[in-house]
Amino acid sequence: MLDRRQFLKFGSLGLSLPQVLMLQANAAQRTRARGSSGRPGGRAKSCIVLFSWGGMSHLDTWDPKPDASSEIRGEFKPISTSVPGIRIGEHMPRLARQMHHLTVVRSVSHQAPSHRSAAYWNLTGHAPPNLSSNWEASRTDHPCLGSLTMAALEASQDPRLDRSLLPAAVSLPYTMADGGRANGQDGGFLGMKYDPIIVRPPGSPYQGKSPHSSPINLELPSGVDRQRLQGVRELTGQLDAGATMGDALDTESFVRSRDKAFDLLLNPAVRDAFDLEKEPAQLRASYGQHICGQSTLMARRLTEAGVPMVTVYCAAGDLNGASGDHFDTHGDNFNRLKNSMLPPLDQASFALLEDLQQRGRLDETLVCWLTEFGRTPRINGGAGRDHFPNCYSVAFAGGGVQGGQVYGKSDSIGYAPAEAGCGPEDLHATIFQALGIDPRTTIHSPDGRPFPLATGKALDIF
Repeated sequence: MLDRRQFLKFGSLGLSLPQVLMLQANAAQRTRARGSSGRPGGRAKSCIVLFSWGGMSHLDTWDPKPDASSEIRGEFKPISTSVPGIRIGEHMPRLARQMHHLTVVRSVSHQAPSHRSAAYWNLTGHAPPNLSSNWEASRTDHPCLGSLTMAALEASQDPRLDRSLLPAAVSLPYTMADGGRANGQDGGFLGMKYDPIIVRPPGSPYQGKSPHSSPINLELPSGVDRQRLQGVRELTGQLDAGATMGDALDTESFVRSRDKAFDLLLNPAVRDAFDLEKEPAQLRASYGQHICGQSTLMARRLTEAGVPMVTVYCAAGDLNGASGDHFDTHGDNFNRLKNSMLPPLDQASFALLEDLQQRGRLDETLVCWLTEFGRTPRINGGAGRDHFPNCYSVAFAGGGVQGGQVYGKSDSIGYAPAEAGCGPEDLHATIFQALGIDPRTTIHSPDGRPFPLATGKALDIF
């Protein structure tokens, strides 16, 4: 309720009563969006990241440039969305209908031109040690988003880690690779116990390969029932109590991983979370009978069951040059996007948002569309676009995000941020803030070195 002094203040600005009431409503909405810390955000209980491996062209999806010359704007036309004035690429028609739930960020950039270094920056929120060349993934790498979330929740004794026996971080449907497993997909220097579990739901995979790609199998071995398996668990626990197994951290990680495997096999609720057959056939079909859709559906089931962070890699595991079902479109960019890559992502994304909304869970589930970089504004001689970290787009929905808006702006050809430039570290800070985690939280490596959870600043999108 406005008091007389406030009313006179607004009146002196020349605002009408309806405008004053609208401002008051908007302010109240933003106040409700603030977590217990007083910062905006903090409403999301969980997060689903849809990662377009290969580098999705921003000009052909989130940030079309219809007024640019033909060698820049490309073959696709922009289409209207559910929000007047916001247009996106024509091959995301379902997402266009959900724009009132989305914030599109059109001003992200960094300096890493290679897939693995760029993915590392976006997956960990920290600059890679090598900007333009690959290095072997190792335990000296920075932890991924899921691992960081797990560590932060553990440090604050957040009850989200106690909701179920499910892992705190899951990656679907396999690890990403480009001449070897891509960096930044595991617990890095935090250790094995913070690694996300990697599972693949039943279904036909994209064309491509991955170093780690196998469906989760929660069926008990032949001749072993749950009572016998519980006995095995108790026996191994007794053996652990009287044994010394080398390095304490390695031992802890091993025991934790083994116990998690027992939990997955023994607990019916845990097993059910991974069982897509529990979903109605019509709903499964709405997500799409492809690995992207079924992985996204499993992500929704897992977050609903209590997993705080699920990452879905929406492309083939290994880039295999410029062929295969991934977003590395150096050649034949437009046919590959419209025929292979965008339809599954568009279908799965629309179904996820609609499903979450119908379940009343969109406000408590943050959905992020990320990628490692954009593609060059100028089309190359092979009708493709090349690596381009100088400017790219991402999007957010749910979790307290104010939908129906565009954050930042690129220049007239999508070459560089023109307004509100930001980087991967800011995207991570935004995700943590949405989850009610202070981005400034300090985590420690096993040898005691302090690291900030995120080095950036959360975007003003709540």
